[in-house]
Amino acid sequence: MSFAPPNRLGLAAYGLLALCRSGFEKETAAELDEFAAELGLIGFVRARPDTAFVTFETQEPVPFVDLAERCDWRSLIFARQLLPWFARIDDLPERDRATPIVTAARAASQRFAELMLETPDTDEAKQQSGFCRRFAAPLQRELEKTGVFREHAKGLPELHVLFPDATTAWLCAALPGKAALWPMGIPRLRMLREAASRSTLKLAEAIFTLLTEEERNASLRPGLRAVDLGAAPGGWTWQLAHRGLRVTAIDNGPMAPSVMATEMVEHVRADGFTWRPPRPVEWMVCDMVEQPTRIAALVAEWIATGRCRRTIFNLKLPMKKRLEAVEQCRALITKRLAQQGPFELRFKHLYHDREEITGYLTLKSAAA
Repeated sequence: MSFAPPNRLGLAAYGLLALCRSGFEKETAAELDEFAAELGLIGFVRARPDTAFVTFETQEPVPFVDLAERCDWRSLIFARQLLPWFARIDDLPERDRATPIVTAARAASQRFAELMLETPDTDEAKQQSGFCRRFAAPLQRELEKTGVFREHAKGLPELHVLFPDATTAWLCAALPGKAALWPMGIPRLRMLREAASRSTLKLAEAIFTLLTEEERNASLRPGLRAVDLGAAPGGWTWQLAHRGLRVTAIDNGPMAPSVMATEMVEHVRADGFTWRPPRPVEWMVCDMVEQPTRIAALVAEWIATGRCRRTIFNLKLPMKKRLEAVEQCRALITKRLAQQGPFELRFKHLYHDREEITGYLTLKSAAA
């Protein structure tokens, strides 16, 4: 069975599709349902455990542009990718998957400028990744033949085709700049040997995900000062030092020799909850294993008292009531900063996160 919008509507969407980490479908579904309600959509969420994706289906088709303008992948904490979908194709023939996909794309009455084939992040779905690599070029050629695809044409939406299994395809679309930066929302980051631990990839992903280009350029300039609370063995410290920041690493444990070899790091053996900087710094980062509310209170205090201008931090979530824990931390931060003026708080469940989310916090006066 296939669903596709009638021609008279142009490109119409039948709902939203979100990719997530397997095991986080419940949290993603709750967020997606709330997000759809904020957009005024009437429909229902479909989520199955361990499938790594969730859909919202509208009762009536809605104009794609109206939905896509508001549909940014950063809107939901637990979504790696967030897209309006306009067609679902079941029972794809093994020997000719292109024809039904091209037919559904033509029925959408919309041309596309980019093509991305994706799968959910599960063992079963990732078996389709090799097929996606082989299939992308032939599918693009077939789309071009029918006039549906104009490569790199400015202003046209991207076409995303999601294969949860060998016989099903979801056709989605995104306006330029609204979809995740990487296919499936999974960054292709390389860990350098001297980075001390794989946690460095988490901070690298957070910097590109949670900060705008302007914020990165302004706040990560060489020579600025940073503090890393709970630094050992130094994955986050190295990431900052590698960018030219001078870092004070706070931890009673040892730092990796490769991190100290950067000559950009001062190691102070102290408790990250009680140590205070002698003067304000640009950044405080924190990846300590601790109760999320305790970390939230700590970062809010650093921002409120001017010890740092901005912070990136991790909240280790409980196995149950994850969303409740996030909202508890958000409320705690909001209460502490109520007298400090407006602030910017962003959360994201990164690819390199597991049972945790990563946050970014700054006062808007500091961000300006």
